[in-house]
Amino acid sequence: MMGLLKKLVGWIDERFPLISTYKAHVSEYYAPKNFNFWYFFGSLALLVLVIQIVSGIFLTMNYKPDALFAFASVEYIMRDVQWGWLLRFIHSTGASMFFVVVYLHMFRSLMYGSYRKPRELLWIVGMVIYLALMAEAFMGYLLPWGQMSFWGAQVIINLFSSVPFIGPDLALLIRGDYVVSDTTLNRFFALHVIAIPLVIVLIVVAHIVALHEVGSNNPDGIEIKKYKDDNGKPLDGIPFHPYYTVKDGVGAVAFLMIFCAIVFFAPDMKGYFLEYNNFIPANPMKTPEHIAPVWYFTPFYAILRAVPPMFGSQFPGVVAMGVATVIFFFLPWLDRGKVKSIRYRGPIYKIFLTLFVISFVGLGWLGLMPATPAYTLISRILAAVYFAFFLLMPWYTRIDKCKPEPDRITSK
Repeated sequence: MMGLLKKLVGWIDERFPLISTYKAHVSEYYAPKNFNFWYFFGSLALLVLVIQIVSGIFLTMNYKPDALFAFASVEYIMRDVQWGWLLRFIHSTGASMFFVVVYLHMFRSLMYGSYRKPRELLWIVGMVIYLALMAEAFMGYLLPWGQMSFWGAQVIINLFSSVPFIGPDLALLIRGDYVVSDTTLNRFFALHVIAIPLVIVLIVVAHIVALHEVGSNNPDGIEIKKYKDDNGKPLDGIPFHPYYTVKDGVGAVAFLMIFCAIVFFAPDMKGYFLEYNNFIPANPMKTPEHIAPVWYFTPFYAILRAVPPMFGSQFPGVVAMGVATVIFFFLPWLDRGKVKSIRYRGPIYKIFLTLFVISFVGLGWLGLMPATPAYTLISRILAAVYFAFFLLMPWYTRIDKCKPEPDRITSK
């Protein structure tokens, strides 16, 4: 039996680089030996991507992308389709958990300088994935055709109409109609189910290939390729398999326990994962009292609201919201620090990073709240802190007093 299996693998390997690919990316890919807790989230993001694709496929089997039947089809899935309620809750929980692990993955990069040379392109590809995820989430948010879905999409799409000269045509292009309608729903369904997932999968593959080309960063922020043994293997590295496949497997089990606890006991997470207004069919004639996007968009929504209109146009806020997202792309060139890892950074960077995290979380909470004068003032202060982290980075990373980096990685 084993001989037959070896012959089959050999036959495949002669026609497709199966074994060589496995060795290059798994068994003979050497990763730093000091990975810690923060290195779980890359593999967890891949796990959630698989969960979302599989659950999404089963949901599309009974969903109807029609303004008359969309909400009813979701209710049908929840009430009458066998295990339909479970599939829907897995998918809705997965959407939020995707952003949880992605935000933690990005935070780890900020701590350990994973965007620094030679990983600039790796960081840019990762940020493209992030933007694609935001687009995917926004398109999917409309599909249940509930009150918050409808009006949230209406508000966000209308923001594009504030762009000078091309705004109205741009909003019309996105909607496919003069208002959010059946045409918009069909358009978003096609993009959410086929186009954007395909793009995300391709970019994720590119992200992994780029990662394995330059090598993984580590908590010390130093390159393990500098010191190799006589066989060309990094002295401070260990094979990804079995060491990190087992480690990631343990992380996946712990994550799935939390994931299942949410799915079975708190799928709406008190309105943060599934808003209460989305259990009401979309009504174009009745505006909800308070319109707010899902929590993972709210930091940028708070920045949008913090910027006052100019000449009756919300375009300055739209620009600020766009810049708040795109500015991440420039991190490799904004950071002028002598070291990568926060372990050896000086106190200034640590203070700015702490303030950035506080501002991001605070803006996320304020984006969920009604726009009162007090909340708007706090949003403006936190938005200023948010942008200061990036715009002042060339200055404070250059003057920061850093500790000397070790030549070899530590065991911590």
